[in-house]
Amino acid sequence: VFRHILPNAFAPIIVQATFVAAAAVLIESSLSFLGAGIPPRIPSWGGMISLSTNYLSTAPWNIIFPGAFLTFTVLGISLLGDGIRDVFDPTLRRRE
Repeated sequence: VFRHILPNAFAPIIVQATFVAAAAVLIESSLSFLGAGIPPRIPSWGGMISLSTNYLSTAPWNIIFPGAFLTFTVLGISLLGDGIRDVFDPTLRRRE
């Protein structure tokens, strides 16, 4: 089990875990944007975007920066999972 199954199962588990983490960040920000997430007194990117929709014509950076950081966070989590998978995947080591 420790020699054959776990090394081959570790890479898909890491990818799935990072996918779930990225999805959790997106779900939390979506719920906060809709007003069903965490309370408004606690800062979140979805809440920031929701509150700044009223000022879109006068201050568009209030939406651009939280949206960009949310995008980069989700992308970073996904790329981190892919990088860890590349390091620990035994089938990729055999090809090199």
